[in-house]
Amino acid sequence: MAKIENGRKSADSRSIRTISSSHMDDESSLGSDSEINGFTNDRHTDKYGFIGGAQQYSEESAQDVPPEVLRQREVKWLDMLSNWDKWMVKRHKKVRLRCQKGIPPSLRGRAWLYLSGGKVKREQNRGKFEELDSQAGDPKELDVIEKDLHRQFPFHEMFVSRGGHGQQDLFRVLKAYTLYRPEEGYCQAQAPIAAVLLMHMPAEDAFWGLVQICEKYLPGYYSAGLEAIQLDGEILYALTRRVSPLVYRHLEKHKMEPILYMTEWFMCAFSRTLPWASVLRVWDMFLCDGVKIIFRVGLVLLKCMLGTREKLKACQGQYETMELLRAIEPRYMQEGFLVREVLEVPVSERDVEREHHVQLKRWRKNRGELHCKSPPRMHGARAIMASEPPSRQDLRQNPTIIVESPLPPPQPTPRLKKGEKSKEEKSKKKGSTKKAPTVMEIPNPYPLAGDPQRDPQLPLRDPMPTLRNSTVQQPLVNDTPLPNTPDDSPPPHQPTLNDQSLLTVSPLQKSTQSLSSIEADQDTYL
Repeated sequence: MAKIENGRKSADSRSIRTISSSHMDDESSLGSDSEINGFTNDRHTDKYGFIGGAQQYSEESAQDVPPEVLRQREVKWLDMLSNWDKWMVKRHKKVRLRCQKGIPPSLRGRAWLYLSGGKVKREQNRGKFEELDSQAGDPKELDVIEKDLHRQFPFHEMFVSRGGHGQQDLFRVLKAYTLYRPEEGYCQAQAPIAAVLLMHMPAEDAFWGLVQICEKYLPGYYSAGLEAIQLDGEILYALTRRVSPLVYRHLEKHKMEPILYMTEWFMCAFSRTLPWASVLRVWDMFLCDGVKIIFRVGLVLLKCMLGTREKLKACQGQYETMELLRAIEPRYMQEGFLVREVLEVPVSERDVEREHHVQLKRWRKNRGELHCKSPPRMHGARAIMASEPPSRQDLRQNPTIIVESPLPPPQPTPRLKKGEKSKEEKSKKKGSTKKAPTVMEIPNPYPLAGDPQRDPQLPLRDPMPTLRNSTVQQPLVNDTPLPNTPDDSPPPHQPTLNDQSLLTVSPLQKSTQSLSSIEADQDTYL
């Protein structure tokens, strides 16, 4: 029968079908590691990649987001990632709120890399991972790493196969870190951290994400002696006294040292404790706001499991208390419940730092100076960006798919000096400032009574010079042309514009003369 432990159902080894390596062809067409290791399509794989119900409570605790809401969140996150520095400086509260709602799965890996500062670290150290990957490494460290590979999420399709691509990348990342920080070396708790990152990003990005978590978020956690994790255990113990006094008194009564129950929680960032849906939501907030999220999750679990007198009656000693904390009830680890409770815990960055100074002072008084000088802890993405301001080049998103266009590339526009204008602007300006041709005023040769009087001394302009020089069509009388008149003889009673008599007569006389001339020549023009 399957055994349920910490929200997982460990599958019976007899129910897992394996294929002997002797029957596997090197040129096999099987794709994923789950297929190579014998997990074919008849095995159930959840949306996170776990096979055979290894994450039993993940689907039960996961909150289904409607597709239209998911698409809207993706658009918002794409806009934030394209202008990351502006969002982090001016609208960090909005970034935090969207991390609390949950990062869209399609963009989670990229968002984690930006939040942790791994993107900037990678751009500033181009070629470093390839250089470390090509080196041999310490044989002792490599032997320990190889023994731990098959223990990291063995029922995930990425790591299910011995020697598969998931385990190979995990080995490369962990080996590169031992070469990057030889004084720190390899710690077994780094393997699940690196494995979670590899589920969402390539090996190089996972390496720089691991570097940032080990150096910025959890400095000193993986050093020899584990002094930093012991110090944070004392901080958690002190915060428990303020958040849940009942739990604090119970732990103090049975002399429960924090290192007994919180080591795996903190060093693995709850990746080996919570259902996977809750792990992802906790990591979204953790990489945004820092280690205070880890403290809050620990306080929520302690309060839920030991926060009532009825539950404490079943824990009459240290052993019973440890067994209870190792088998946390699934309802307290559900995604919606856990995130809601975490956001309500009154623990801030200032509280963590204040308690850190108190416990560090007590440590030095009782045990002396720390042997490992770890760098100062950064509380979240904003603090990391402020400590190492990135350039726009470091935050530029490199395309993952490059498509060659059949069209020729556009010609680059020449840069203009300050104050200089382009040819198009000059031509537009010339066209707009060009003067319109002046319209010559033509006086009316037949003014009316209300028109202004004109100076009789000025000559009049001929209004129709083209019509006057053109040939005149012969007039018709009853559809019969009149007999031709000699070309040199002008028509009778045709006044010319240069006739001075028109300039001296009144308008009334001119109208009378025109009427009489029409009556006299009626036989000619009708």
